[in-house]
Amino acid sequence: MYAIVDIAGQQFKVEKDKKLFVHLLDAEEGASVDFDKVLLVDNDGKVAVGTPTVKGAKITAKVLEHVQGDKVIVFKKKRRKGYQKMNGHRQQFTQIQVETIVG
Repeated sequence: MYAIVDIAGQQFKVEKDKKLFVHLLDAEEGASVDFDKVLLVDNDGKVAVGTPTVKGAKITAKVLEHVQGDKVIVFKKKRRKGYQKMNGHRQQFTQIQVETIVG
């Protein structure tokens, strides 16, 4: 059984006990979070497609930890002008583990 769910503006294919990294969620570590924007549910070949979401479908997940992603270097340069600009960025992520899929 799997489902396609919208979490923080991104779509993920989730299965029971699967771990994922999603954009930072406002939840404590160890807390349980629910996602109700389920776009598709496949239950052993029986597919339910939502318009736009599947009614009554819900994903329950547990927050494992909050982490930072790898550093991304942004480097801008204009040749022959002496212009160089360097910037870095680290994205904040939340690692979750899917507990149940209802739908």
